[in-house]
Amino acid sequence: MARRSKSILDDLAALPWWTNVILAIVVYLSFKYLIPSITFQNAVFKGIAMALPNYAALVAGILLLVAVISAFNAWRKGALLERQKDIGTLRAIGWQEFEELVGEAYRRKGYAVTESGGGGADGGVDLILKKEHEKILVQCKHWKIDKVGVKVVRELFGVIAAEGATGGVLISSGRFTQEARDFARGKPIELLDGSEVLKFVADVKKVRKPVGNRSNDGTCSLCGSEMVLRTAKKGPNAGEKFWGCSTFPKCRGTKPYIA
Repeated sequence: MARRSKSILDDLAALPWWTNVILAIVVYLSFKYLIPSITFQNAVFKGIAMALPNYAALVAGILLLVAVISAFNAWRKGALLERQKDIGTLRAIGWQEFEELVGEAYRRKGYAVTESGGGGADGGVDLILKKEHEKILVQCKHWKIDKVGVKVVRELFGVIAAEGATGGVLISSGRFTQEARDFARGKPIELLDGSEVLKFVADVKKVRKPVGNRSNDGTCSLCGSEMVLRTAKKGPNAGEKFWGCSTFPKCRGTKPYIA
């Protein structure tokens, strides 16, 4: 099954919901008041500026709708991860849900995740992970019966080199051939089969559990991403620890740290 081409609305829906809310407010104020207040000499620009107030509510409404979709998608991906109990539930989901599951797991590990939309249900790099100086390419193979062979690992290794990535991860709901594992050994490639994916998912679930009444590295209240422990470098709280959103600077959500 081929992937459909992404539109600008798809790109906006991939952003945290609060980003689209802010964008909706900015667009509304700009269309309604700011741009029409500018004096344009060009007749075309002047006509556009005069017409924009008529579309302010419509465009802002679309952006607010996208924000709702974004919030729902974040909840849906989180629920998808929480539902994984065994190899049966893992193999029962479709290939697209499998990619979303993997992406959600890495978000909870503190990575900024880009769903790159590889070449199809089984082709291309599906996710790009970034954290600090890391850039990791992830390819997902939702193969329930066939083993993933060495050819796929070789291809990913070539893409890693071509893209200048720090590493790659090949993830399957099934298994890998011994030849594939032998080729990956000693290279910046990690292979995760079905059982290892389940362990990975179980580990990130544990990270989200609160400890006592302390703020923890659970989810950001603004965008739903994982919180990581940071130390303030400047300002009145310099030197103090706090929980900060792992997607900073995209999201600036924080929580107090209680030792």
